[in-house]
Amino acid sequence: MNGIKISETEPAPKKVSGGSIDRDIALADLEKEKRLSFIKAWEDSEKTKAENKSQKKLSVVAAWENSKKAALEAKLRNIEEKLEKQKAEYAEKMKNKIALIHKEAEEKKAIVEAKRGEEVLKAGEMAAKYRATGQAPKKLLGCF
Repeated sequence: MNGIKISETEPAPKKVSGGSIDRDIALADLEKEKRLSFIKAWEDSEKTKAENKSQKKLSVVAAWENSKKAALEAKLRNIEEKLEKQKAEYAEKMKNKIALIHKEAEEKKAIVEAKRGEEVLKAGEMAAKYRATGQAPKKLLGCF
């Protein structure tokens, strides 16, 4: 180097020889860039198409899933309503049976009370008869 420094920021001088070759190379480079740009645009377009297609299919699947779930949930609600109605009907039947049992028990208690009253009255009458006649009963209770 002869003491002259070429700075790194300055571009190196191009060769002037063969101008048509440089122009052909530049045109070839430009054609190559154009082709690569076209390929990149095609690739982006195809990727977008694929993405849109998959999004559409995913949307269809989600709609199908939602409709099936809604149908099953409606069926479940119907079954639950039916079961609640049956439960209420069975509860009403059981309450009616309980009321019938209570009525029968009250009737049986009334019969027992009436019979007890009759026996007490009969015992009183017999005691009065024994007192009047002065006789002792033939059959004594278990305490003697």
